[in-house]
Amino acid sequence: MQIKDILNIGNAKLIKGNPEDYLTTISKDTRTLMPNDTYIGIVGELYDGSTFYKEAIKKGAKTLILGPIKLDEIKEDVNIIQVEDPTEYLILLAKKKRETLNIPIIAVTGSVGKTSTKNIISDILSTKYKVLKTKGNLNTKIGLALTILSLTDEEIAVVEMGMNQFGEISELTNIAKPDVAVITNIGTAHIGNLGSRENILKAKLEIVEGLSGPLIINNDNDLLHNWHDKANLNNPIITYGIDNKSTYQGTNLSYNSKGSTFTLDKEIVNLNVLGKHFIYNALVAFAVGDLFKVDHQAIINKLQNLSLEPHRMELINKEDYTLIDDTYNASYDSIYYALEVLGSFAKKRIAVLGDILELGEYGPDIHKSIGKLILKNNIDILITIGDLAKYINEEAIINGFNKENSYHFTNNQEAITFLKKLTKKDSIILFKASHSMNFLEIVEALK
Repeated sequence: MQIKDILNIGNAKLIKGNPEDYLTTISKDTRTLMPNDTYIGIVGELYDGSTFYKEAIKKGAKTLILGPIKLDEIKEDVNIIQVEDPTEYLILLAKKKRETLNIPIIAVTGSVGKTSTKNIISDILSTKYKVLKTKGNLNTKIGLALTILSLTDEEIAVVEMGMNQFGEISELTNIAKPDVAVITNIGTAHIGNLGSRENILKAKLEIVEGLSGPLIINNDNDLLHNWHDKANLNNPIITYGIDNKSTYQGTNLSYNSKGSTFTLDKEIVNLNVLGKHFIYNALVAFAVGDLFKVDHQAIINKLQNLSLEPHRMELINKEDYTLIDDTYNASYDSIYYALEVLGSFAKKRIAVLGDILELGEYGPDIHKSIGKLILKNNIDILITIGDLAKYINEEAIINGFNKENSYHFTNNQEAITFLKKLTKKDSIILFKASHSMNFLEIVEALK
């Protein structure tokens, strides 16, 4: 886009420079700014990015989009655009860019599994197309806008949409205008803000407001399953599942030290990662792959060699024992699936679990529910860490777990000391907690 084409957006004013110049790669961070980039001065919680304009110029920015701040004399050959609100202007730019794009955008949301699902979809589509995906988990309106604005010659984009309040997915879907949308599940993440899983469902379904094509949903999720039975939606609905009859249904699940295996129709599919939740992700990949005419054998080959982000059901094989590093983050649902995998191994099964945060008043009850899962999955030793995780421990014992094999610690260092002394021969040890509990510290101590 040329500068002259964006001056009619949001009362933007070119106060210095050439309106014939083109916008280049947009960056909001002077630390990663590259020469000739466009710098936008986003206002954060602790800073006003517009005040870093001198640093952006020193780093070689060609164009600067700044808020209404007073500027010193600028002698460098740069373009300066001033706007009322840089964040809102960024959103408007992304919307304008989306209007010019003639490529499909796939949007992924859900309580858990968004990033992994996005990555697997991208990997599958990349066997046939040039694909742009959301970097990491930059799933807010700023991250989404920057993703769309970074599109150049890609043929498909896969974007992640996160939220913790009503209206946020609505804003995101109306920026991206997706052609396909995926809802991975409705869990308890952010229930402290939204008050109930039913409200979380309502917030996630805002994604259909900007959707022009099919909606793909997890038919094993109770709320999505029930909603689907009554749904009055103009968009086609594609389902995937394991337990309930679905458009894409996985059967004959099994796990081993190399990953997971399942059958789709008559095709045997091997994944190089553990867990039922990754089988769900693979089923989504088949659904999206079929929509874009990706060959099934290409999908199967790719699923055997996925490049996963670290700390998601990552197997670390030591000489006498195995670690499952699932420390990236945690929710009730992801712990449910992780314990199911742990329980499937014919080794001494050790679960090291910590607090799930951002649950508000629901925290104690959700952790008690996890305690009930311990017995169902044949866990041999339970280790919990944190103020909320103590409820896991207590509830497991109340439900019959041997208290001689149950341990609770207040911090990671206590747990590390205990685990180093614990006999771990022929054991498999799962580590799972919210990211801020820093369970990676424990994994690193045992590697």
